[in-house]
Amino acid sequence: MQSSQQHIIESVSSWLDKPEPVWLCTILKTWGSSPRPVGAMLACSVGGELVGSLSGGCIEEDFLEQLRDGSLKARYDSEGGPFVIEYGATEAEQARLKLPCGGQLHVLLEYLEPTADNQGLFSCLVKSLHEHRPVSRRVDLGSGKVTLADSTVGSGLAGQEGQNGQDRSPSIDKKEPSAAVVLTQSDMVHRLNPVYRLLLLGAGDVARYVAEMALALEYDVTLCDPRPNYLDHWQVSGVELSDRLPDDLVRERFSNPYSGIVALAHDPRVDDMALMEALKTQAFYVGAMGSERTSAARRERLPELGLSEAEIASLYAPIGYSIGSKTPAEIAIAVMAEITAVRYGRRLR
Repeated sequence: MQSSQQHIIESVSSWLDKPEPVWLCTILKTWGSSPRPVGAMLACSVGGELVGSLSGGCIEEDFLEQLRDGSLKARYDSEGGPFVIEYGATEAEQARLKLPCGGQLHVLLEYLEPTADNQGLFSCLVKSLHEHRPVSRRVDLGSGKVTLADSTVGSGLAGQEGQNGQDRSPSIDKKEPSAAVVLTQSDMVHRLNPVYRLLLLGAGDVARYVAEMALALEYDVTLCDPRPNYLDHWQVSGVELSDRLPDDLVRERFSNPYSGIVALAHDPRVDDMALMEALKTQAFYVGAMGSERTSAARRERLPELGLSEAEIASLYAPIGYSIGSKTPAEIAIAVMAEITAVRYGRRLR
C-alpha cells in the first residue's frame, strides 16, 4: 500500500530524474470549510500532468490556467524563489473558484529544477518513506533552500539536502500527533509521514470488513492468524497474509507510532500473544474486540503476562465506538471510526 502523499513524492522524484522541472504546491493554512487539510500537496510536471489535489478541482483548474499562460513562472522569476498564493481572500474570488462556505487557503508554490541536488533530495525522501521513517522538509521561504531532516533520532538521514546543510527534528512521542506544517516568517517545515500500518489478528468476517475499509483509508494492512486452516479461504486483495506468531510480527514490523494492532480473533491464544507485545510498543493504537465482560476478564489476565497497569490502561477494549453495531460490517465501521479518531488525536471515549 502506498499513501497519496508518498505517491506525490515518488512522482516528483521520477519527473526530476527524467530530467524535467516540477511545480510543487503545499497547503500552508486554511480557514473555514476546506476540501483538503494543511500539508496536502499537488505536484505538476511541465507537461501539465497532475498528482495530488488542493481542492475539489477549482483551484487545480486555476493553477493549470496560470501554468499555461506563463504567469506562474513569471512570478517565480520575479520573486526569485517560492511564493504564496492566497485563494478565496475575497467573496468574488470564492465565487469564481467555487470554494465552499467562505473557505480560504494559502498555498506555497515551489519550482523545482532537475538539478543533481534536487534529484538527490527527493531520492532521500522516497527512501525514508519506503523504510517507514518520517521525514521533515524545511523550505527557506526567502531563498528556496531546502533541508531534509529525518524525524527519528539516530536514523542517519539528517543533513541530506540540496545545499549540504544539516538539521535534525526531535523524535515523536507515542500517540502524539505532530503538525503537518509548521510555518514561521522565514521558513516552512513540512512533516511527511510514512504510510500507516494495521496488523489485524484473526481471519474472520469482521477482519474482512475492517481490512477493506482500512485499505480505502490508505493503510497498509496485514492479517495474521497462526491457527491451522484459518487463512485457507480468507482473501482481500491488497492484504498481506501471515501465519507467523503474532508477537514476532509486532516486534519486527508493528512497534512504531505509525502502526496499529487490532485483535479480532476472539481467541486468547492469538489475541493475548499479540497484546502482551503490542502494549509495550509505541503503536498509536492497540485494541481488542469483545464484550465488556470479555474485556474485563482480559484486563485481569494481562498482568500475568508481565504488563504494567499503565500499559494495560492504554488498551482500547471493547474495541470501536458504541454505535449500536451488530453486523460485521457495522462493527468494522465502529472500529475504523475509533482508529481514525485516535490517529488524529481526537479521543472521544
